[in-house]
Amino acid sequence: MIKLIASDMDGTLLNDKMQVSDENAAAIRQAGENNIEFIVATGRGLTEAKPLLADQHLHPAYITLNGAMVYDEDGKLVVSIPLEDKMTEYSMQLLDDRGLYYELVTDHGIYSNSRVRRIQNVADLLVNLNPDTNYKLAVALASARLEIMNINYVDNYESIMADPDVHVMKIIAFNTADPETLVEPKNILIKTGKLMVTSSSKNNIEINNVKAQKGIALAKYVAQKGFGMDSVMAIGDNFNDESMIRDAKYSVAMGNAVPEIKDLAWFVTATNTNHGVALAIMKAMEENRLEQSKSQTEFVN
Repeated sequence: MIKLIASDMDGTLLNDKMQVSDENAAAIRQAGENNIEFIVATGRGLTEAKPLLADQHLHPAYITLNGAMVYDEDGKLVVSIPLEDKMTEYSMQLLDDRGLYYELVTDHGIYSNSRVRRIQNVADLLVNLNPDTNYKLAVALASARLEIMNINYVDNYESIMADPDVHVMKIIAFNTADPETLVEPKNILIKTGKLMVTSSSKNNIEINNVKAQKGIALAKYVAQKGFGMDSVMAIGDNFNDESMIRDAKYSVAMGNAVPEIKDLAWFVTATNTNHGVALAIMKAMEENRLEQSKSQTEFVN
């Protein structure tokens, strides 16, 4: 029986306008009515993710920052896995040396040293995930979205690093003009053995503590609920979803997912612009109905 569904956001739960569609929202509510919990598993921070679900009056638990911070349905922080200070400094120096733009995601919010680059990168993400969206529209959408307002803009990151009460949970670096420039630093950082470096689109890399992975966080969350990953459906589209897609029994790739994620999946659903999450939820409920029917038949026989 599927007892919990975990869904990524960008390219998965969110459509081309960075919204949860009415169809997806209705399916999430229907899952709850059928005793299937829905949890968000995203590379975003809580302040970026929560408003987009709240727009549909949805208040699930959240695995955020690729598993670095996990919140229960009441909004209580139940997991926190920051980057080690030495690894943060090492990563920042590596990115600075290569002239790459990056943001610091901390337990006190998200920090950027360029509002223009922030808006540009959200727009680029929109176009990347939704090729039918033109860039001018993407910039307008990016400028208007709530997540832009939830960013702290600073001249430089020195004050953040000097504050002992602030812990860096994730670093995300971007290069839309030439994504290939991200490959070399990614490989160097992975070789430390202390970092998990993934991507939520081809134009970024996301740097976490090696223990902060969606799959690990999801397994711990469901264990606290009293069941295992054999009762979990996980839905995603990109490399930062790989650990939970690999570990969940019912793994679902979006129709717009990268080929590597599709290859791992138990089922490939529709695209994010065609309510693929809703379709996956319907399939989960159908699987449960089939299993219940089978169990009843076996009991009678």
